[in-house]
Amino acid sequence: QVQLVESGGGLVQAGGSLRLSCAASGLTFSRYVMGWFRQAPGKEREFVAAISWSGANTDYADSVKGRFTISRDNAKNTVYLQMNSLKPEDTAVYFCAARPFTFTVLEYEYNYWGQGTQVTVSS
Repeated sequence: QVQLVESGGGLVQAGGSLRLSCAASGLTFSRYVMGWFRQAPGKEREFVAAISWSGANTDYADSVKGRFTISRDNAKNTVYLQMNSLKPEDTAVYFCAARPFTFTVLEYEYNYWGQGTQVTVSS
């Protein structure tokens, strides 16, 4: 049974930083592309960042480029999202997701999802 468990969310002031973690189990983590998505109140879920199974390739939404960094530790079956210079518009529930092998930023192509962690950025 595949499980993705996010952690690290919370309340932070604008300009601050948070690091999200997503611990994976029940899959061969090193064979999976990992993505981060977010959903703000009243809005659809949107892509934030993705990393290839090897970590060699990454991609980011334009809204977070230069501020967020995705990384992974295949020995720990964990993917991270370092979020710096946070803005109130980054407030959302953040989800991690996994799909085997093929790199993608498309939400519908991800097979497994976590339950999400809330990030709230105050102004």
